[in-house]
Amino acid sequence: MISCERRKVMALPEQSIEFRYDTQLLIAGEDLDEDDIFDYISENIKGDSLLAVGDEDLIKIHYHTNEPWEVLEYCRSLGEIYDIVVEDMDRQARGLKG
Repeated sequence: MISCERRKVMALPEQSIEFRYDTQLLIAGEDLDEDDIFDYISENIKGDSLLAVGDEDLIKIHYHTNEPWEVLEYCRSLGEIYDIVVEDMDRQARGLKG
């Protein structure tokens, strides 16, 4: 005899992502200061998980924010920006392409 038990399945809560866009880029310029860039972004653009690393000629930026265009505009004011990646982490969390 086969027994079927009734089980309650608890739905998992949807993952909440406060800052939706994973924003990454490189800044090429002269006399770049990673500390100044870090301070400006963290004080003026809402987000988290900020990295600003490099040297006076090249800085790598990584930031989670809801306003990636603000990061791009600021970084463009410092020099040439390239290798720009903006990924939608909400879509990724739902199993969709970012």
